[in-house]
Amino acid sequence: MRKAFQVFLVLFGLTAIFIACLHLVLGPSAIPGAVPVNPTMDSEDRFYATLFGAYGFALLWCVKDIERKSTVVCFPALTFLAGGVARLISIAAVGLPNTFFIGSSGSRVGHFSV
Repeated sequence: MRKAFQVFLVLFGLTAIFIACLHLVLGPSAIPGAVPVNPTMDSEDRFYATLFGAYGFALLWCVKDIERKSTVVCFPALTFLAGGVARLISIAAVGLPNTFFIGSSGSRVGHFSV
């Protein structure tokens, strides 16, 4: 189980870093179904991409010494779960997002349950 959890953290961490890099380079156009945005929204997207990248690096940092750092993993997992809740609030407020995001919302709960 330990090895599987470490593999999961590496894959999830690298994926988060990759997505963050896409948003830093491409801006909001990296979002499936995106429309052109104003400079403020572009700035927000790139700003939050750095935080998502930090999330990925935090997960990678925990991999090697997972026994001692397992409690550290809980905070990013709770943060990701909160992001899933925020997505539900968005759905209630303005409707369904692109189908990619509907499918990926399940990963927020799955990530938390690991």
